[in-house]
Amino acid sequence: MLLPEQIESWIRAGLECERVSVAGDGRHFEALIVSPLFDGLSRVARQQRVNAVLREHFESEALHALSMRCLTPEEFAAASRG
Repeated sequence: MLLPEQIESWIRAGLECERVSVAGDGRHFEALIVSPLFDGLSRVARQQRVNAVLREHFESEALHALSMRCLTPEEFAAASRG
């Protein structure tokens, strides 16, 4: 069974992140990813960037579903204040 910590590790290995947290039930997962690399990218482009990092895991069906919230550090700080 896939653990959230494994997905966090895969994301951190392939993407410069300030924060990554993943929760899930072993098949469906939700992730919060905070990265300066998302600056200037649309929501879709941010998710595509994460999907590219995880592509082999999706293709092997080790990872089935991942819902993502991808923020820049500034967006995360603003959301944390509000």
